[in-house]
Amino acid sequence: MHFKRHVTGLIFCFFYVVSYFTNKYVLSVLKFTYPTLFQGWQTFIGGLLLLLSGKLGLVDISGFPRSAALSWLPGSLLFVGNIYAGSRALSRLPIPFFFTLHNASEVVNCLILKLTQMERIPWMKLLSVSLLLMSAINLPRYDPQFDPGGYMWALAHLFCVGKSVWNKTSCAYRVFQTHFKSSHLSDLEQQYINYLFSVLLLAFAAHPTGDLFGALEFPFLLSPRFHSGCCASALLGFFLLLASVKLKSGLPLEHCGVWIFLSKVFATCLSPLVFNIEVNTPSFCCVFFSHVGEALLVYSESTSQVR
Repeated sequence: MHFKRHVTGLIFCFFYVVSYFTNKYVLSVLKFTYPTLFQGWQTFIGGLLLLLSGKLGLVDISGFPRSAALSWLPGSLLFVGNIYAGSRALSRLPIPFFFTLHNASEVVNCLILKLTQMERIPWMKLLSVSLLLMSAINLPRYDPQFDPGGYMWALAHLFCVGKSVWNKTSCAYRVFQTHFKSSHLSDLEQQYINYLFSVLLLAFAAHPTGDLFGALEFPFLLSPRFHSGCCASALLGFFLLLASVKLKSGLPLEHCGVWIFLSKVFATCLSPLVFNIEVNTPSFCCVFFSHVGEALLVYSESTSQVR
């Protein structure tokens, strides 16, 4: 049983790392910086594969009331904000820096819980969120290739949503999921609605944002590398979704957090081998202490569950 859990976690790690690397390759190396089209393609393929999987009985997506779908639309809007801003930020920032800023969402989560539920914050959790906050604040100061646009989009991404499928998400999306109590929608059904809404909204936004005409002038438009990268990104995103759901169903939530943390560490350590990253000692320390803070946060949450 433990072996099967480790296999599920390793599969999740694999798809997590490869998915981020593929997206980074298309966005930064090939410089396809048209998020309405890129994310619209990903969500279209993801929704199509999820629908086909449901029809074939591979996943459980039963019929749900239209009222439940309409009630979930605010969450879908936040989902679109997450993928759009995240795509913009990832195209401009190295993966380790992106994760450092992304981890700071836990600071906002902690503040929201403190204000809404008057929770007493354990000292270890307080230490962890302090490390996350200080790392994110100091990183722009010491980034040798400071890009204000990248940090602006990362901030928008941070406040929209966070860690995807399970309820351990961040900021506005987490608050919405926490207060949206419906027995009609499973995680996959919520994601299916997210996909449908994203495709429609991003398709309408492609022309006003200028992405449609910009993509027509994209130099790698007919390149096999570009086509392979886009196809791989859509498929990997779908497989990551399935691996996430499988991980959540087989492990307690705090154990899922461990695998998320390990996936980020693997991606951070491997990304300099794949992409050109300019880093100095202070920025390296920001990345390092951000991961230390996340490790302490995962440990504090696991010990609190045991108690």
